Parts: sequence; C-alpha cells; structure tokens
Amino acid sequence: MTTGTRPGAVLVITSSAAFLATLDLFIVNIAFPAIGADFPDADFGQMSWVLNGYTVVFAAVLALAGRLADRYGHRRVFLIGLALFTVASAACALAPSLWALVAARTVQGVGAALITPTSLSLLLNAWPAERRAKAVGTWASVGAVAAALGPPLGGLLVAAGWQWVFLVNVPIGVVTMVAAARVLHESDVTPIGRPDLLGAAFLVLGVGALAYAFVEVPERGWHATVVIAALAVAAVGMTAVVIRSRRHPVPALDLAVLRVPEFALATVMMLAFSCGFAGMLLVNVLYLTSTWGWSAQAAGLGLAAGPAVVVVVARQANRLAARLGIGAVATLGALSFMAGALWWLWRLGPAENYLGGLLPGQLLTGLGVGLILPTLSSIVGSALAAPRWGSGSSLINTARQVGSVLGIALIVTAVGTHIASTPTAFASIRSGWALLAAAGATSAAVGLALTAAESLARRHLRAAPHEDPLRTSVTTPSTSRQE
Repeated sequence: MTTGTRPGAVLVITSSAAFLATLDLFIVNIAFPAIGADFPDADFGQMSWVLNGYTVVFAAVLALAGRLADRYGHRRVFLIGLALFTVASAACALAPSLWALVAARTVQGVGAALITPTSLSLLLNAWPAERRAKAVGTWASVGAVAAALGPPLGGLLVAAGWQWVFLVNVPIGVVTMVAAARVLHESDVTPIGRPDLLGAAFLVLGVGALAYAFVEVPERGWHATVVIAALAVAAVGMTAVVIRSRRHPVPALDLAVLRVPEFALATVMMLAFSCGFAGMLLVNVLYLTSTWGWSAQAAGLGLAAGPAVVVVVARQANRLAARLGIGAVATLGALSFMAGALWWLWRLGPAENYLGGLLPGQLLTGLGVGLILPTLSSIVGSALAAPRWGSGSSLINTARQVGSVLGIALIVTAVGTHIASTPTAFASIRSGWALLAAAGATSAAVGLALTAAESLARRHLRAAPHEDPLRTSVTTPSTSRQE
C-alpha cells in the first residue's frame, strides 16, 4: 500500500497529472481552424482523428493501465505515463503532417491512460479514510475544470500558434515528474498474472472502427460497404473484449465491478454524458468560427463562461452529493445540461446573439458539467471496496473516453465533413445541439435509476453490511457526511 508522507503534496502532483491528461482531450478543439490551415488537404472527418486518435487509445489502454500498475507498481507506471505524455506533446508540436500529428496524439493517449488510474490509486492510498472523500472530490474537480477550460485556454495559446496547445504540456509535465519522483512512494505490487494485451487490442479495434464508421457516414452514407464493414469490425471487436474479459484471469476490463448496480449505472451515465460533453465543446467551436466568423481567440474567450461555472460548482458537488446522493446530484446536472442545449436550439440563429443566446446556455451546461463529473468519478471510492478502486477507476474512465469518441464522431456525422463551406451550416449545427439534448436526457434517465439503486443499496447494507466483498462499507449517508 502506498503511503504518502505528505498527502497534500500527493494531491497536488496527482491532480496536476490528471489535469494535463484531461485538458488534452478538449484543448485541441479550438485549434482546429489553425491546424486545418496548415494541413489544407484534410477535411473535417480526417481532422477529427486528431481528437479521436487520442481518445480511442486512451479508452482502450485505461483498464490495462490499472492492471499493469497493480503488477508493477503504481508509482512506476505513473512516472512512465507522465514521461510518455510529455515527450509525445513535444512530438505533436513538431508534427510535419496531419497523420504524423495523429500518430503523436495516440502516443499521448497511451501516456494519459497510464496516468489516470494510477493517479487516483496513489491519491486514495495516501489519504486516511476519513479525509479521502474530500481529496477524491478535489482530484475529480480538477479534471472537470481541465475539461471545461480546454477551449478558452486553447484560444489564448493558438494566438502564438496551434503548436502551443501541445507545447504548454512540456514544462508542466517535467515539473510534475520531478516532484513525483521525490514525493511519491511505490505501492505494493500484486502477484497477478499477465494482463490481457489482446483484449486491450480488441478494445482499440472496436471503438476505433465504430468511430470510423460514424465519421465516414456524411461522405459515403449508411449503406456504403466501408461503413457496414467498419460497423461489423466494431461489433466483433467489442464482443471479443467482453468474451475475453469474462474468461481471462487478468482481463482488459474488470466486468466484476459492474455487479454493483450503483457503479454499473454510474458507468453508463458517464458514457452518455461524456458523449454530449465532448460533442458540445466541438460543435460550439464550429458554430462560433464557421457561423459567426469569430477567430479562434475570440471563440475561446466566448466559451469561457461555462468553465467559470464549473470551477465554482465542482468544488461543492461532492458536498452536495453527501447530502442528496450521487444519483440525485448527477441527475440535476444532466437536466441542466439538457436545458442548456435546448436553450441554444430555441434562442440561437445564424446572427450573433451572445448575451441572450449563447451565454445562458453556457451557464446551464457549465452547471451540469460541474455537478456530474466530480460526483460520478467519486463513486469509485463510495461504492466499491478498496481492492477494486483501480479496476473501478479504469472502467468508469474508459466509459468516459468511449463516450467522448462517440460524441465527436456523432458531431461529425451531424454537421458533415465540410462544415465551413456548407451553405446549410447552421442547420447542421442545430442537429449537433439536438444530439447534446438527447445525451442530457439519456443521462438524466440513467441518473434516476442510479438514485433508486443508491436508496436500495443503503437499505440492503443496513440489513447485511458485510455481505458483498465488491462493495465498500461506507456508502450510507451518515458516513458520507462524516467524510
């Protein structure tokens, strides 16, 4: 077990690394026009792989990363991941072509996947049980803020060149590595077998093929041979992952944790919400730059109101969840997110309308992001027993990245591959907002089921508190409030 002599320092280091990994999921959106200008032969569908190359690999390697950390040590895997991420960030900035950039982004995704579950495990083991919920809440809040800060920060950096959205990672990564090497203690390794590398490969194949199918639909249509083939490959890949994960002694995905209903529902909700969240960040950048004709810098600043709300709300989300329950708070967040998308559908048109149109929707969606991401992330510590934290963290973060991949791919399907030159561009943007509203509604429906499952679990634990070894014994409201 990792025991940090300075829990506060461990929190800063692990949160900084998680900040970088999450920031790079979304900071690149705002750089799309500038990257496209440097690679003019690439259409929007091809450009989407700058985002999806990162998220597909991130999603596929997450669960494997947790297993590798259990076997070889969380500190060791954390440092390797941080080094990979930092070096790949520099390679992204130096990429001579679009596909070289995509290749460097996939290496970044590997590094981010190694960072995320290990950072949470190191944090959980460094903090005493009575203060753990607050530490995890801070870690999750930092991730939410990083995700929401992507567009405004990216807009400022693009002014110096799109390469700076990647170069900014390098000094932060180096400083974090030095601090981690000095502060973090190695965890005890678990004598598990060899992790399922083939299962992880099938996950890359399945998620990547599904995203490819969606991206190709605008140009080729649903009946195109390449689209049908990609969907078939996706089905085979995902089926193979499930089969191998059920049979392999050290699976790519630890499906056992899904037997805890609250965790299973939170995972589904995270997938649905992430689909809408990733789609929102991309479609709004496209709206401001293609429909209103704003520069990347202006668009980034114009999208800063949502992150400001996230910063305020995310710090209070877990405290609210301790009183109302994770499901109730996440459901409120999903409804707020849906309301923001519906507001844009109602109030926005081709003409500029920031104060009465774009801004109120940002405030509503920012409230939703701030309520959902920290609370759903914290369910790992509140619903699962300590030996399952690594597996749970990997699985729920895998769901988050898969949702992001699908969200980006669906936005490409909705708006087409040549949004900037399409006469009906605004109609396509409206289709994107409709997808966001649908994602919010789906998340809210799952959130209601999660609320009911939490209530049932509390009654069950009062009757048989030590019956299920997968569960933690600290899921009652009174314990949550103490934490």
